[in-house]
Amino acid sequence: MRILFLLFFASFLTPRNCSMPASDSNCEVAQEKRISGLNFTAPSNPFPKDPMPAVQEINAEWIAVIPYGYSKKGESNVSFNTGWQWWGEKVVGIKETIRLAKASNIKVMVKPQVYIPGGWVGQMDFSNEEDWLQWEKTYSDFILTFAKVAAEQNAELFCVGTEYEIAAQKRAPFWRALIKEVRKLYPGKLVYAANWDGFEKVPFWKDLDYVGIDAYFPLSKEKTPTIKTLKEAWKGPVEKIEKFYCTIEKPILFTEFGYLSVDGCAFNTWELEKGIRSHPINEQAQANALEALFQVFDDQAWWGGGFLWKWFPNHDGHEGYPTRDYTPQGKLAAKTVKSWYGKFNAGIK
Repeated sequence: MRILFLLFFASFLTPRNCSMPASDSNCEVAQEKRISGLNFTAPSNPFPKDPMPAVQEINAEWIAVIPYGYSKKGESNVSFNTGWQWWGEKVVGIKETIRLAKASNIKVMVKPQVYIPGGWVGQMDFSNEEDWLQWEKTYSDFILTFAKVAAEQNAELFCVGTEYEIAAQKRAPFWRALIKEVRKLYPGKLVYAANWDGFEKVPFWKDLDYVGIDAYFPLSKEKTPTIKTLKEAWKGPVEKIEKFYCTIEKPILFTEFGYLSVDGCAFNTWELEKGIRSHPINEQAQANALEALFQVFDDQAWWGGGFLWKWFPNHDGHEGYPTRDYTPQGKLAAKTVKSWYGKFNAGIK
């Protein structure tokens, strides 16, 4: 089994000879097919029908399945696979989602993610060693449980963590040890999902196969910025990412990218989420933002593609959200995603 995984991943992006500074744009990499992915929103109940034909319709060849863990703000435990959680967040739902994806020849990233109600994992911190050790134990249980699931279900990619900014910097030895334990259980490729403003500070990229970025870079405060405006705004972030790539020599993967379909969606999107129902719907702004992102990063040989945030299988989403949320389903952006993912799948530049 391990040999088969290694042979499969030999075809993935491999950095080559990155010896020149980013400003010279001479970082040499092998150009391979990019990942055309969707982050699946876990459904509350079993699928009423197979959601994979809709994934194929938009030309996505990958999905990310997200088993959620939960921590209370200020507490050090990570709870997961509990009776009160949604079906799609638990082991049973993750396994069935992967089974359906595999039956349709769709590749899978397993991306365990911790949610802190009223908080954010990036700000999680503890003042004493006892709490840190308790968190490390329960978080390890969470990650290793789903590393086993990923291995058993032949998932092609596994994410060891998402946006733990303070914990990633303060507890680097823990993360390196955890990554070693994951590799004992799971033979595929590994990534970590760093927040857009913290990817340069992650100390354990060398232990992984990809640099993962949740790419919510603020670009424009305009209600409906043009593609030209957005491409100009991307110049700074692109230069920063390319410079980092030439230091770390790992292909860059957008573990999350996307835009709400509301006015001003290309700026601080996390702030817009707080009052999402109050913002005017703006499908054109979402479509423009995605088109600009694809145009900009299609020119970057070090970019491995990514996973669009997010996709509601069978349109099963939070009430009142899909019309304004990140999903392109039923919106102008669906055509944009379908067109670009078709090019990625065909290896077209």
